Amino acid sequence: MLSYRHSFHAGNHADVLKHLVLTLILETLKQKEKGFFYLDTHSGVGRYSLSSAEAEKTGEYVEGIARLWDRCDLPEEVALYVQEIKKINRGKLRYYAGSPLLAVNQLRPQDRALLTELHPADYPLLRQEFAKIQNVTTKRENGFQQLKSALPPKEKRGLVLIDPPYELKEDYELVVKAIIEGYKRFATGIYAIWYPVVLRQHTKRIIRGLQETGIRKILQIELSVRPDSDQRGMTASGMIVINPPWQLEAQMKKVLPYLTSVLTPEKTGSWTVEWITPE
Repeated sequence: MLSYRHSFHAGNHADVLKHLVLTLILETLKQKEKGFFYLDTHSGVGRYSLSSAEAEKTGEYVEGIARLWDRCDLPEEVALYVQEIKKINRGKLRYYAGSPLLAVNQLRPQDRALLTELHPADYPLLRQEFAKIQNVTTKRENGFQQLKSALPPKEKRGLVLIDPPYELKEDYELVVKAIIEGYKRFATGIYAIWYPVVLRQHTKRIIRGLQETGIRKILQIELSVRPDSDQRGMTASGMIVINPPWQLEAQMKKVLPYLTSVLTPEKTGSWTVEWITPE
């Protein structure tokens, strides 16, 4: 379909969770001198203007990144993420960094990134954003296929972010199939899967599918802004991380109560950190 545009949703509560987890994983990878590989399967454009017609139409960032922007009580882990967003702004919140820009801004010379995007309008913007960066490659290709063609990386260390739009019900099955293909080739890699909670049954399909793979060390991290509902709209989102850094579970258990209180001042939120399959 290729109708989904992330510019309508940039900086919302789901982005906050996704990009906080991404930032913490990248920080861990950087603790070793040896280079790592970053693969972003559904990159979008990389940078989003929060004054665009799309962002202004929904205003979702107001209940996401904007609620963290001026706070002085940020936990250290959340402050790391917010600081990354502040790097592309000059004091005032004008732009939001998508996952590729967040990741690329943390790369060292020995690290490498592959960013893929299939949308015909988004890909040229992605290519332009990163055209002059030597250790970054952009491709207009099916992101799911990259778990076959781009793995294993020569670096032998890396993070794969899988963040499809879930426009089609098939995307939930495609995520599991892509993980199976990638894991066969790169079993020691870190895989981070973002998912929305629109209908809980779809989320359960991914979890059940991953359990059936037999893969171990799968951690689920979820932030809900309101209870599950059969009405239209995303009530929660989560990250499923395969081979998570050892400290990620404790980090998220520390910061999610804070995020829940700040992002849902109406006290309608909740959070979960639990193992889908332990080690």
